[in-house]
Amino acid sequence: MIRNFRTTLALGLLGVAAAAAPASAAFKLGGPPKIAMVIFSQKNDGGWSQALDEARQRMEKEMGLTIPVVENVPENATAIRPAVELLIQRGYNVIIGSAFGYSDTFKELSEKYPEVAFLNPAGTTNGPNLESFYGRTYESQYLCGMAAAGASRSGKLGFVAANPFGLVNWTVNAYALGARQVNPDATVTVVYTGAWNDPVKERAATEALIEQGIDVIGQHVDTPAPQLVAQEKGVFGTGHHRDLGEFAPKATQCSSVWVWDRFLIPEIKKIETGTWEPSPYGAFLSIKEGGTDIACCGDAVPKEVAEKVKAVRQEIVDGKLQVYAGPLKDRDGKERVAAGATLGDAELWGMDWYVDGVISQK
Repeated sequence: MIRNFRTTLALGLLGVAAAAAPASAAFKLGGPPKIAMVIFSQKNDGGWSQALDEARQRMEKEMGLTIPVVENVPENATAIRPAVELLIQRGYNVIIGSAFGYSDTFKELSEKYPEVAFLNPAGTTNGPNLESFYGRTYESQYLCGMAAAGASRSGKLGFVAANPFGLVNWTVNAYALGARQVNPDATVTVVYTGAWNDPVKERAATEALIEQGIDVIGQHVDTPAPQLVAQEKGVFGTGHHRDLGEFAPKATQCSSVWVWDRFLIPEIKKIETGTWEPSPYGAFLSIKEGGTDIACCGDAVPKEVAEKVKAVRQEIVDGKLQVYAGPLKDRDGKERVAAGATLGDAELWGMDWYVDGVISQK
């Protein structure tokens, strides 16, 4: 998905001051929006990039526009700059990126071309005409955890993850919290592969989990390998990025899916009408705001659990349920969120602990 997330923490840390930041002037686009997308990998990768491209296609349909995409533009300035500048020379004035590694170059380009709007998912740089954004994936993974516990006969769930960064750990913990809403004794054993996109390591990790008697596999990696292995082995799974039931229809019971168009279409309408005021701290999107959502539920999820998932999703959308609301302790008994409080964004991005029920393995 993205090569390096270590400094992504900065987005969350800066976000705590957002409420006190002075309002910036609304951005003025010089003419009608002419949108283009730049993707760091192939657009049909089955995961992160394909989710962006599918959002682009839905945007085209709803907005009645043609939005070209330039794919396989690596996360380095020598590749990004000429690709974007060629689009600008051709009259494109809204540029949508695709990666953390675009952050610095997009910042430089936004300053060089102040009349062009830049939007970058998973970025960390922002400005008067530049907005980075990411989703609160813990919300959708909480719901997938509920579905997983419903599908499991053993109560032993597994999770294949890339790296133990905050934005990955919050999905693991949310998965466990959701699972325990359905089965209070459920456990989640997580294995980190050390890579975002390595189907060989993902396969090995999934097989190792299944050998331990785990019968539902969740994931926060880029490929559908965990779901494919789950189907081969006759167990169930939950996907990430897209509805991975496309690849493993018998196994995949729920997926956390990106729905970027739900965020981008309103943002571009703001750009068009001159009311776009990007936050200097970026956008951290809930399900309601167009971050992620779920594709749920498969036949292995009991009807009553599927109905509960649907109801809890609505509670999240309505703001009645916060995944990381207190009181909440970690698995060692340390209080992490006090009663009546909710975990802040800075703490989310820096999450390096696990809730009760999570078993971490390397």
